[in-house]
Amino acid sequence: MASHSWRDAYRGMSADNIKGLVLALSSSLFIGASFIVKKKGLKKAGASGIRAGSGGYSYLYEPLWWVGLITMIVGEIANFAAYAFAPAILVTPLGALSIIISAVLAHIILRERLHIFGILGCVLCVVGSITIVLHAPQERQIESVTEVWGLATEPGFLLYAVMVLIAVFILVFHYIPLYGQTHIMCYIGVCSLVGSLSVMSVKAIGIALKLTLSGMNQLVYPQTWAFTLVVLLCVITQMNYLNKALDTFNTAVVSPIYYVMFTSLTILASVIMFKDWDRQNPTQIITELCGFVTILSGTFLLHKTKDMVDGPIPLSIRPPKHMEDEEDVIDQESIPLTLRRQDTSCMRSP
Repeated sequence: MASHSWRDAYRGMSADNIKGLVLALSSSLFIGASFIVKKKGLKKAGASGIRAGSGGYSYLYEPLWWVGLITMIVGEIANFAAYAFAPAILVTPLGALSIIISAVLAHIILRERLHIFGILGCVLCVVGSITIVLHAPQERQIESVTEVWGLATEPGFLLYAVMVLIAVFILVFHYIPLYGQTHIMCYIGVCSLVGSLSVMSVKAIGIALKLTLSGMNQLVYPQTWAFTLVVLLCVITQMNYLNKALDTFNTAVVSPIYYVMFTSLTILASVIMFKDWDRQNPTQIITELCGFVTILSGTFLLHKTKDMVDGPIPLSIRPPKHMEDEEDVIDQESIPLTLRRQDTSCMRSP
């Protein structure tokens, strides 16, 4: 009897989950590459105008930044489609692949060294992602966008949304003016909190389009357009603060921290709104949590070993913060990583 129950629990991925998996992997490839292209554009724009981290928008005139943005949009479209087929618990953690891609490309293109423990971190991210993929819940069957609206307006999720908005306003109006240039969690916190709400709305729109294409028109419902408005507001906010984070801090720091916070909050929002864990047994839930902890361990290694070197570097040769900022803009490629920015230095989205 126990053996039969085990086989029922692990009967394999549904066709929808497989579609979501393929789309999510494609999304991570594009998004991971876009981080590097956009950062190159930000650096180029910063050399001839006001940097994004200082409130400037000169990057809007830089073609390379737009190439990175287009690459990211392609990845986000694939990600958007993935949420229509698979639960957020499956789709969101696969963003670990974008961390690996951005870390490797930063090592090759931006000369931001990837230490051996960083490589181990990448491996842990892959192992954790595979674990979650193999034990993800089946997608919830939804027949109308009004059903999603009903889930979004339940007391539990409404409380979560209100708490997120309060936290965002506190960060934007109090902490960012004081600590935005020195504490990465200010910018990343806003992106991650707002991102968790945008994913829930993106999933709602994806479901609405999926049902519409199958013959059940959901565009006539005002709820569809309400979710669309939420997505637009959230995406604009995310892009603004993510650009500031990328232009102010090291890519190898921004990418993993953003991934960890964004994924954690998105999974929490999905569990509250779509009740993903209600359709799973305790063993599956624990296995998914172990997979997620494995991914967190990988991102922790990527973060902690980003500036690790093979030998000790005398502190006396490390330039002051203001000199690092100028050198990074003038001759970034010729300066060793250990003499560039630390956690609060100048310089990566999605």
